[in-house]
Amino acid sequence: MTRVAKTIMIAGSMSSVGKSLLAAGLCRYFARKGWTVLPFKAQNMSNNAAVCPDGGEIGRAQAVQAFAAGQRPTVDMNPILLKPEADSRSQVIVQGQVRGSYAGRDYYPQRAHLWAAVTESLNRLRQSADLIVIEGAGGIAELNLMKSDIVNMAIARYSSAPCLIAGDIDRGGIFAQLLGSWWLLAPEDQRHIRGFIVNRFRGDATLFSDGITALEERSGGIPVLGVVPYLKNHGIADEDAAGFSQAEQKSCNAAKIVVVKLPHISNFDDFDALKYEKNLRLVFSDAAEELLSAAAIILPGTKNTITDLLWLRETGLADLILQKSAAGTPIVGICGGYQILGHTIDNPFHIESETEHCSGLGLLPIITRLTQRKTVRQSKMKVIAGTGFWQHIRGEILTGYEIHSGESETQNPLLTTLDAPEEKPDGYGLNDGTTFGTYLHGIFNNDSFRNAWLESIGIQPEGTRWLQFQQEAMDRWTDHLAEHLDMQRVEAIIEAGIEP
Repeated sequence: MTRVAKTIMIAGSMSSVGKSLLAAGLCRYFARKGWTVLPFKAQNMSNNAAVCPDGGEIGRAQAVQAFAAGQRPTVDMNPILLKPEADSRSQVIVQGQVRGSYAGRDYYPQRAHLWAAVTESLNRLRQSADLIVIEGAGGIAELNLMKSDIVNMAIARYSSAPCLIAGDIDRGGIFAQLLGSWWLLAPEDQRHIRGFIVNRFRGDATLFSDGITALEERSGGIPVLGVVPYLKNHGIADEDAAGFSQAEQKSCNAAKIVVVKLPHISNFDDFDALKYEKNLRLVFSDAAEELLSAAAIILPGTKNTITDLLWLRETGLADLILQKSAAGTPIVGICGGYQILGHTIDNPFHIESETEHCSGLGLLPIITRLTQRKTVRQSKMKVIAGTGFWQHIRGEILTGYEIHSGESETQNPLLTTLDAPEEKPDGYGLNDGTTFGTYLHGIFNNDSFRNAWLESIGIQPEGTRWLQFQQEAMDRWTDHLAEHLDMQRVEAIIEAGIEP
């Protein structure tokens, strides 16, 4: 008999109400009960991507949910990933592979073949799990998008999934959020709605008891399954850059590291391990005054390297970064940020931009050529540099991943890849190596590297074991969710399902 997993969908009244984190908590909760749980989101729009072991790209949120469930991420967990390159254009990734770059008006007519990929992935997941935790996208009742929907009610209907609608009370209008979302659905879709979740409550939740009664009465009996308090410093990677959540308040005397908030910033969770170091404050900013007082500056990854480089020049931040470098402030570039720190960027194939040639900031002696071939892989790199703090970790293996178009020529590299088809040099460091660039996303997740770099710039590391920290953070969040969400009723809703 073919195995077919049960399903439950976490939908939202709008974007950024906490769907991803709620789904991750459910993945962890039921995995701890011994179920085989897999996450699924049909279509995600985010430049915060993860690389699966087979080399395909998916949204970071689904990789976090797979981690919560104790599973390896696969491209089936997020078969459609849209990575915005400009205001009305996105790179389209289907089942982990780049399909092309499209404007919105050209993307929506492709619904038929995109739907085929979505259902194929979901069917495959359902054959190898007990439960699929499905995450919706945006608001569940976006009327203008329903005809082309492949991620919300279309998936709920296809998989006979009961749905829980989450609303963010911290943003106000919780009654309009939840009741309005339910009311706008067609009757055949309303029958899928089996519960409301009031998320991110601040204060005494007992004061909302009348609110629960009002929601249940006005919806004709849809239960409020929980009022989930806002949890500070949860320690779990954010799905997108909307909030740039900060860690706990630090002393104003703590050293400040600034990540430049580029217009097309990507993979910003590269720096989460720094965010939770007690002796430093990590700030995402594009304000000159923040950079002026920074102990170190990081240029992160970007989905549009040349456009963001030109933006740095237009805003005057490029000159400020060069001034800080000349004064001895460490400057770090990751992926696109690494390319920006180099001498030149050649773009003969118009990758992400029409500009064919651009001078970089000139801090690192590298030359980058953007190509049509995109490198996407999990990576192991060996430290081969022998200068500055790097000599103390020489020979160590650093793990992470690469997502980049093009290659950079470098002399005296810091690292060499070990698991690519052929060994390739990577990275360059200046002077004592505290100013450096690399293509290795996640480099700061390596405890030995992070500790060595922080010490080299005068910041005492706490000695956190990052993987252990992530596991403990996921357990804390799951315990918090289980305390405030009626998990017995959630399980009963899953078991009952929805009649096709």
